[in-house]
Amino acid sequence: MKFGIVTFPGSNCDTDAIHAVTDQLGQTAFALWHRDHDTQGCDVLILPGGFAYGDALRAGAIARFSPIMQEVIAHAERGAPVIGICNGFQVLCESHLLPGALMRNAGLKFVCDWVHLRVEGSAPMYLNGYQQGQVLRLPIAHGEGRFAADDDTLDQLEQNGQVVFRYCDASGNVTDASNPNGAMRGIAGITNAAGNVIGMMPHPERAVEALLGSTDGLPLFESLLARVGA
Repeated sequence: MKFGIVTFPGSNCDTDAIHAVTDQLGQTAFALWHRDHDTQGCDVLILPGGFAYGDALRAGAIARFSPIMQEVIAHAERGAPVIGICNGFQVLCESHLLPGALMRNAGLKFVCDWVHLRVEGSAPMYLNGYQQGQVLRLPIAHGEGRFAADDDTLDQLEQNGQVVFRYCDASGNVTDASNPNGAMRGIAGITNAAGNVIGMMPHPERAVEALLGSTDGLPLFESLLARVGA
């Protein structure tokens, strides 16, 4: 499989994504620049973390208008996989490929830490490597990670199984204390209605080898490989 890793001015997790794809999955990765109009025939597109265009105006607001995003949107509309991680999640929301928005953290401070997530929802393209209710340990690093949406949108996400990760404690309990940014309903990751576009604030690409503290992010990529590769 061919993975396209998009780099915007200010991206800083693109090399982490390339490492996860090439060194851990053994697949091919192409670096895609924000000015590109060609996705190099990639099967999967990843929008990595960072501070695209310096997060001017608000996170993801300018990146949404970059030339490569025309290709990302077309890729998603064909039903092909798109992954947005941290800043990439913000860009997907700004591009209306995912509902809702990412707001300033409730504490108004940048948070860099490890968190626990509970696996839920029904997105087989990304979740087949996990068990429903499984608790993961992944790192976060963001200042604008508080997922927000109106009640109708939140209800629809819940009813459709589009909420795929929720902040929790080590035992899987969703509590205020385990929510690092004040995200509504503890939401850490969602998909679109079709299930091919996923956005999440925690970093699965930074949790793919035990040496770095966790391998809990690896099954997400392995699920994708098994599903799309087949």
